Amino acid sequence: TTGAIHAVDAARKKRTPPTGILPHLPPPHVSVGPNELDIYTYGDDLYTAMLNDIRHAKEKIFFEFFIVKDDSTGQHIKAELINAARRGVQVYIILDTWGNANQSPRARRFPPIKNLHYILFPFIRPGIITQRSRDKGRDHRKILTVDSKISYVGGYNIGTLYAHHWRDTHVRIEGPATWELENAFIDMWNSYAKSDSPILVNSRETHWDSTISTILNTPSLNSYPIAATYLNALGRARKHAWMTMGYFIPDEPMMTALVGAASRGIDVRILIPQYSNHIYADWVGRPHYTELLNAGVRIFLYKEAMVHAKTMTVDGKWSTVGTANIDRLSLKGNFEVNLSIYSDEFANVMEKIFSVDLTNTHELTLEEWNQRNSWARLGEAVLKPLAPLL
Repeated sequence: TTGAIHAVDAARKKRTPPTGILPHLPPPHVSVGPNELDIYTYGDDLYTAMLNDIRHAKEKIFFEFFIVKDDSTGQHIKAELINAARRGVQVYIILDTWGNANQSPRARRFPPIKNLHYILFPFIRPGIITQRSRDKGRDHRKILTVDSKISYVGGYNIGTLYAHHWRDTHVRIEGPATWELENAFIDMWNSYAKSDSPILVNSRETHWDSTISTILNTPSLNSYPIAATYLNALGRARKHAWMTMGYFIPDEPMMTALVGAASRGIDVRILIPQYSNHIYADWVGRPHYTELLNAGVRIFLYKEAMVHAKTMTVDGKWSTVGTANIDRLSLKGNFEVNLSIYSDEFANVMEKIFSVDLTNTHELTLEEWNQRNSWARLGEAVLKPLAPLL
């Protein structure tokens, strides 16, 4: 069934290739407490800002990404990291080997420069079988910090495809909230560094502000608080809860929270790809649509481009942006990082971004969903048991 779905999807892409047309805003700027935030929804804008900050780094750079493509965009960022090390900046890099397995091995190698240190997160992760916590999960995080002052986090990987043809969300922070993201990197580095790699010292908190916090899923500690963050927000919602997800395969607790919110009159909206880059994941998620639509949850399918963002905004007060999808791999499997932000102004911007995205969607109605053919229903039934694996 998976093979048939892939074949049909390949034919569809050949017949009507994605245009990459996606409406987006110039990066909005928001002040949240003592921090200045910029929200990026177009990859080219994000990479330009990242490159500028890397070029102006004076002391240290921490760079951790799930995927860095061996294309012009990936090579450009890699070159700037190397240049920073050559001019005296301490550069530390973590790349997930699995996420980059389809790239040339040379893309995962760096020249022997005194100030440049890198580790490749292990390819083989047998922890799911051995139950050894240290060997669980992939490093799905996307973090950049510069000089303990500037940080980036969100859904974007590094690559030319993502620069122009994918819709994602990333946040740039300038301010004290950077220390949490920096410490997240340091903890990962110290846990998986090679024996000859330097050990990093955690940054000291300079200013604690409850409006922004970093939430980490850490398989090596059997700690997965991000799911609870989503569930708590849905449980406390009083007006609306708008969610954008690249991959949407909700488990029973998430379904209960979504259906429960909609049943008590909350405007629950879920924006997902019409066709994602992992088409089988779309089909595994589809069996949940009937219950959601019956409960009043509104589902919007993003057209002409892959939407890869992992965001949620609730009641004009709280929002999250990060790397965690609504699926088992993100919520119970991988190393993930999300920002939790309590700010009316930030939530207002996230609502505007969501509204812009809605202009490029098709709303899936219950009537339309009930009219799908028998072959589609059979495919959903066959693939539904794969949900715990994705």
